[in-house]
Amino acid sequence: MTGKRIVNTRATHQNSRFTALLQSQGAEVIEYPCIAIVPPEDDRPLREALANLAHFDWLLLTSTNTVLALAASYPLAPARLGNAAVGPATARAAQAYLGLETVLLPETFTAETLGEALPIHSGERVLIPASAIARTTLADILRARGAEVTVIEAYRTVPGTGGANVPALLAQKQVDAVTFTSASTVENFMARLSAEGGNHADLASVCIACIGPQTAAMAKAHGLQVNVMPTTHTLDGLMEALAKYFL
Repeated sequence: MTGKRIVNTRATHQNSRFTALLQSQGAEVIEYPCIAIVPPEDDRPLREALANLAHFDWLLLTSTNTVLALAASYPLAPARLGNAAVGPATARAAQAYLGLETVLLPETFTAETLGEALPIHSGERVLIPASAIARTTLADILRARGAEVTVIEAYRTVPGTGGANVPALLAQKQVDAVTFTSASTVENFMARLSAEGGNHADLASVCIACIGPQTAAMAKAHGLQVNVMPTTHTLDGLMEALAKYFL
C-alpha cells in the first residue's frame, strides 16, 4: 500500500490504531471522522442496570465503544455472571478497562454468530448495553431462544467533524480508498460528503473497503460498490485485505 492515500472514517478517539496499521504498510492516511460517541441524554436506566448486575445471567458487549462508555462513568457492581464479546478487540477492551475476562467469543465476529453461539437457557436474563442506533438482531435471536433480554442505551453515535477536506481530495482524484468500520460511518460519510459540497460520483473510481457484512450492506444501500471486505472482521483483517487489494 506504499503511497496509497486511504481515508480513515473512524471516530477521533479510536482512529489512531487503524491509522498506525495502515501507515505500517506505507499508506498515507487521511483522517475524516464520520462518527463521534457521546453519553446518553438520560443515563439513569444504564446506571440502574449496572448497579443491579446480580439480576442478570449474562452481560454482552458488542463494541469497544460500549466498553469505553461503561468504563468512563459507570463502575460495575460486583456480580457473578457470564460475559461475551462480539470480537477480540472488544474482549481486550473489556479486560483492560472493566477487568472482565471474556468467557465467549463467536467464531466469526458478528451479532448473528454471537446470538447463536451463546450457551444460554430459556429464562436466563441478558443485559446488552449498546448504541441507541444498534441493530436489534442479537436481542431478537436471544429472545427467540427464550432469553429475557434487556437492551440499555450506553452511548449515542452522532456525526463526526473535522479532519481533511475529503470532498476536495476526491474531486482532485487524490484518494485511493475509503474505509468503513460500521454502518454509521457509511451513513455519516455520505451525509458529510453531501453537506460539504462533495459529489458521490467521485467515489466511483475509489476502492471502498468495509470491515464486515453489515457495513458492506449499508455501503451498497448507498449505491457504493464494495471492493474489499475481509473474512475476519477486525481492523487487522481490514488492513490485510486492503494490502492484498493494492498488490
